Amino acid sequence: MPQNIWNDIAAIPARNLAQNFAEDTGRVEKLTVRQSNILFDFSKTHLDDALMAAFEAASAKANLSEAREKLFSGSIVNPTEGRAAEHTAERGNGAAPQVEMAKALQARMRGLIEAIDAGAMGDVKHVLHIGIGGSALGPKLLIDALGREDSRYDVKIVSNVDAAALAEAVKYMDPHKTIVAVASKTFTTTETLMNAASAIEWMKGAGVEDAEGRVIALTASPDKAIEWGVDESRILPFNEAVGGRYSLWCSIGFPVAIGLGWAAYEELLEGAAAMDRHFRTSEFAVNAPVLAAWADLYYAQVKQCQTRAVFAYDERLRLLPDYLQQLEMESNGKSVTASGEPLPYNSAPVTWGGVGTDAQHAVFQLLHQGTHIIPVEFIVSKTPGHDFDPAHHETLLINCFAQGAALMTGRKSDDGARNYAGDRPSSTLLVDDVTPSVVGALIAFYEHRTYVNAVLLGINPFDQYGVELGKEIAKAIAQVGPSGFDPSTMALIAEAEL
Repeated sequence: MPQNIWNDIAAIPARNLAQNFAEDTGRVEKLTVRQSNILFDFSKTHLDDALMAAFEAASAKANLSEAREKLFSGSIVNPTEGRAAEHTAERGNGAAPQVEMAKALQARMRGLIEAIDAGAMGDVKHVLHIGIGGSALGPKLLIDALGREDSRYDVKIVSNVDAAALAEAVKYMDPHKTIVAVASKTFTTTETLMNAASAIEWMKGAGVEDAEGRVIALTASPDKAIEWGVDESRILPFNEAVGGRYSLWCSIGFPVAIGLGWAAYEELLEGAAAMDRHFRTSEFAVNAPVLAAWADLYYAQVKQCQTRAVFAYDERLRLLPDYLQQLEMESNGKSVTASGEPLPYNSAPVTWGGVGTDAQHAVFQLLHQGTHIIPVEFIVSKTPGHDFDPAHHETLLINCFAQGAALMTGRKSDDGARNYAGDRPSSTLLVDDVTPSVVGALIAFYEHRTYVNAVLLGINPFDQYGVELGKEIAKAIAQVGPSGFDPSTMALIAEAEL
């Protein structure tokens, strides 16, 4: 996107939020989208008629319509790696061959789960899922959000190479009744394979016969899994064109499917598919991912906001900010365009957040009165996730809505310590309930929002070379030792006695 596009948008006179509401009585309806049992309210952002028109023009110049169709058609949208991005095909929205492949691989996964349910791997009560990055964050979010009461197996997710995480996960597991799912796209991920080897040793140490026979591989590189020692019958492959942070829809979602049951997993996929259809067919001005991206770009590019905060006012969604950090920052934290030219403007802001109401007593002071303007997103459910006194949930909802209102309106005072500037933007996502369908739609919404941001920035959201350099240096330290590095690194290596 040419720099002058952002200059043109920045030249549009800025009106404060209260003025927008006063001058446009239809603002709430205009900037609210209802889709997939989620109400998306963008009316407390600074988007107005003039900005909307400017972003429509910018989207046309960026060929957003064509880019949107390329995503669903299986065309190359990852130019640096020469690949399509086919995560939408996993939920039935993509090129026909990829959709058929996804269905076949899902049937294979369902068959293995049914075999495990029937006792093919003995008495199984625990599932230890080992992965990292996208191979762990998605399953961890879904198990935590949806499996608190209805999980058919005890599912634990381990990602950190710090073995304290593994020790905590297996503390109450019976190794004789545990299966291990190893999730790695390439099946070469150092941290994942180290944790997997230790899990096998844990089972062997407890006297489990054929511990290797209790391992299931989730990978786009089945040959590598076979080399590592996993029998082909226990390998669940997936399409190589499905990126790690978009992979919970394929076999990486195995712990979700086995833990929650196949019906819940299908509901998750259909929820995401409904959001796919909304994104693919809706006009931009009433398209939830597009409107959200326009607001993101306004604050990051025009208002120079360096961060974006996400607060889940629902304990079940407490891991959503963690998930979004990888999705948004690994996708759009780039310094070059898709064609390799230096990016002449800001890339993605830092995504951070927490859980309401805890965060109100920790970070909201800065949001209301700090010198940084930080766009805020609230996610809250109409329906509580508990059977306690309804007053708990009423208080939660009231606090969520009050924070958005306070950020916008502020309060004037001659006492500077009690003065609230107001005019601080927020959006609110009000879901009917935290169900598999709604969570699927919610995650797909964020995926498409991330893609729209990338298209209008002119960057490739589907590669992640930035994570490789540190890994390469770590391997060099492990193999070569403390030589050839900067003095600080060499001193640290020596102090740690590596």
